[in-house]
Amino acid sequence: MQNRAQGEKRLLREIQAIEEDSRHNPDPDVTAQLVHGDLRHWIGRIKGPVGTPYEGGYYFLDIAIPEEYPYVPPKMKFDTRVWHPNVSSQTGAICLDILKNEWSPALTIRTALLSVEALLAAPEPDDPQDAEVANLCKNHPEQHAAKARQWRDTYAADKNWPYEAKVKNLVDMGIPADRARAALQKQNWDVNAAANECFGDM
Repeated sequence: MQNRAQGEKRLLREIQAIEEDSRHNPDPDVTAQLVHGDLRHWIGRIKGPVGTPYEGGYYFLDIAIPEEYPYVPPKMKFDTRVWHPNVSSQTGAICLDILKNEWSPALTIRTALLSVEALLAAPEPDDPQDAEVANLCKNHPEQHAAKARQWRDTYAADKNWPYEAKVKNLVDMGIPADRARAALQKQNWDVNAAANECFGDM
């Protein structure tokens, strides 16, 4: 129980540090938010590294944090589809040593996101998560880069957090943003249920 409390205290410090960084830098290379206020479930966002086919894209990752954190790594996968040899083009699973056997309690969620960003910039097709992508990367690098850019333009063009579109829907109905966000969280992000709650209170 004490370890769980210590882990959650650390997670709170980590998310506060990320939020503070975002206040000073409105478009950081990596950032994260809690999902529905849950310290054990985050959504991360990575900017596509400059000078790569991913540049200009915004890639979202689902981050599930186990009870044993920081002694075991977070579980990360891409929510945004990405064409990369070390990421499954089907499931978003990531092949990265620090998310497996090279994890250390000294690392943080932010450093893990930075490592994923570095992986986008320096793919390792000889240790692939997706064999089809790796083959194209090794044997036809120009075709690989073109497909990565195509997927970037198709899937990674929007930098807005997935839940913010739902908040905007309610704001467009005349509901204040703070009230809209609170109602959506209470109603598990169901727009219709949140709208009914807000208008029922008016």
